[in-house]
Amino acid sequence: MASQQPRLYRRLVREIAKSSIAPRACRNKEIATNFRSLFNRNHGSETFQHDLENVLTFMNSQREYKSLLERYNPLMDLTAEERIEATARRVGLNMPVTTSSEK
Repeated sequence: MASQQPRLYRRLVREIAKSSIAPRACRNKEIATNFRSLFNRNHGSETFQHDLENVLTFMNSQREYKSLLERYNPLMDLTAEERIEATARRVGLNMPVTTSSEK
């Protein structure tokens, strides 16, 4: 099982890189240091490896969920007004132009 430890660590690093928003140079170095120390402390533990596989499955699923949500729910990131306008356009209507009475 000790040979699985480097493989799991590499998978975790890859998954973090895929799900990260910030570029690699801007990521917090403390997080990588803490992951390394965590791996060194729990070297060969069956429970740790099982938990790590669960974490990897969760991270992969979250990334997939986010991509599916963006694909099938494109109105997710819009404000309420923009969402109403997009919905009206979808059914072939145009929203009336409203003037604001702020002076």
